[in-house]
Amino acid sequence: MIMVEVLNAPPGCSISMPRNSGPNYMYCCSKMHDFRIHFQCASCSSYFNWGLEMKMNSAKNHGTWVGTRKERIPDTFSVHKSIEIKNSCVIKPNKVASLEFKSVCEEGETKILEGKEGFSENCPQQILPPWGSLPDQDLEVENPLDNPSRISGKTIDEIEDEIYYLEEKDEEILSKRILKLSRSNKVRSALSLYKSMQFSGLLPNSHACNSLLSCLLRNRRLDDALKVFEFMKSSEIITGHSYSLILKAVANIRSGDAALSMFEEAEGDEKTKKYMDAIVYNTMIAIFGKEDNWVQAERTWRRLRENGRVGTEVTYRLLVCVFVRCGQNELALDAYHEMDQNGLTPNDDVMEAIIGACAREGKWDMALNVLESMLNSDLKPSLTACNALINSLGKAAKVDLAFKVYGVVKSLGHTPDSYTWNALLGALNRAKKHTDALRLFESIRKDNGSILNVHLYNTCLLSCQRLGLWDRAMQLLWQMENSGINVSVTSYNLVIGACEVARKPKVALQVYDHMVQQKQSPDIFTLSSLIRSCIWGSLWNQVEDILNYAPDGSLYNVAIQGMCLRSKTDLARKLYMKMREIGLKPDGKTRALMLQNLPKPIRP
Repeated sequence: MIMVEVLNAPPGCSISMPRNSGPNYMYCCSKMHDFRIHFQCASCSSYFNWGLEMKMNSAKNHGTWVGTRKERIPDTFSVHKSIEIKNSCVIKPNKVASLEFKSVCEEGETKILEGKEGFSENCPQQILPPWGSLPDQDLEVENPLDNPSRISGKTIDEIEDEIYYLEEKDEEILSKRILKLSRSNKVRSALSLYKSMQFSGLLPNSHACNSLLSCLLRNRRLDDALKVFEFMKSSEIITGHSYSLILKAVANIRSGDAALSMFEEAEGDEKTKKYMDAIVYNTMIAIFGKEDNWVQAERTWRRLRENGRVGTEVTYRLLVCVFVRCGQNELALDAYHEMDQNGLTPNDDVMEAIIGACAREGKWDMALNVLESMLNSDLKPSLTACNALINSLGKAAKVDLAFKVYGVVKSLGHTPDSYTWNALLGALNRAKKHTDALRLFESIRKDNGSILNVHLYNTCLLSCQRLGLWDRAMQLLWQMENSGINVSVTSYNLVIGACEVARKPKVALQVYDHMVQQKQSPDIFTLSSLIRSCIWGSLWNQVEDILNYAPDGSLYNVAIQGMCLRSKTDLARKLYMKMREIGLKPDGKTRALMLQNLPKPIRP
């Protein structure tokens, strides 16, 4: 008869060993606890006790494990001495149980059953259960690796370094178990099984190792991942996917330079160079693109072609997006042309980026072709791409095409924004259709007044300046101030420019005074426009006041040239002499005018 006493065990934790059960017993334990087992001799009433410290290790999907590297079972068994036996028992496929026994001799109890039939001093098999042949039991046990505390005097790191003897020797089966553990993010269990296969001379396949690499890197265990990576290299089971995983992790955790050094080392080695496929190059391009390092991205692209590799759609998508984002529009167009030559179909992101690059480079015809290709492929261009194309067409004064693209915007269901309207107004101004621009602005103000901003007002003020509509410009300026829009210096300059074209110098001075009251500092364009207005209005004192306020060479040049055009040569010469006295340098046009108007010396 065997009785078990559970010391400090919570409810639900028990061990029962019925009479004559032999090795067939059941147990259940949710944590590590101390047990005291009372053995009673079948032929007498003597008792002796064993202190049992039980530790259950759940390692799912590890297969059947029997024993450890450090297993040591004594040949003799004596209850007079304290012994410790550590043995991994077979609980169920894919689970591991390790038990530690400590003998405890309590005072007042029989230490040994001498003279009793069926017992001898050296018969451990009558007391120890046969761990190697336990029946399959569906036991709910706790994995000690999930407990951050110390277990049986061992730390978590020591437990992870344990290597188990594997009863299963099939490499494919064990590789599948590593794969399943890694996908389930059981990093400790997967790593232990991998190390056990290494110790047993078994080689996991590349698929399992790559999955283990992903699992380790997800948990930011780069050092362990690098060890697995080096083992894969030495075992020649490495793949391009392995390099992609490691390079990306090194770049994220360490630096892009560290990833570049590793990549260059692998690329320079003939043994590993063959694994450098397009995916590895894509990884490096993505790393450089994240850092906006277009120089290294371009260099990697050149290496890809030099090594005889053919880029994929991902390659060119990365290149185009990196180059466009960094302002390298010509390189983006080169990558797009190469993609087309290789017969690859760009996606909508690439095509929209190319439209933006063409718009910035003034290649509106190519941008228009790309837009048509998107529409023919049933792709929906974004409003941003359409706005960029409208703006490019507007700069080329292609008003009709710009409004056709605007029709496409409406047909696609996009709502025109302020950038759309500003591009259309700019197109009309470029085509010198300023009256049409003012009409369009009025329709925008009536139908979509909420989207009016300073840029739209300034574009409309430019039309007023071209037409000399100073009164209309003044109205727009008051509307801007009343609507709470932050009026910029550019806006005041455009209004003053409209007064200049309309030959309204006094109104221009009033706008200037109002501008100063609004705490806006005039710039060189403001003062130049004022000087020209005052010269045409014969306001010479005001011209002199402006020059004294801001003595600048460009302002003196404007004033001298304006006076010469008004045939005020005496005033022009006076200003020229003053300009030279204060150390300002006249430009070429001013010097030419002065040579024409200065008195010629009398020859003897």
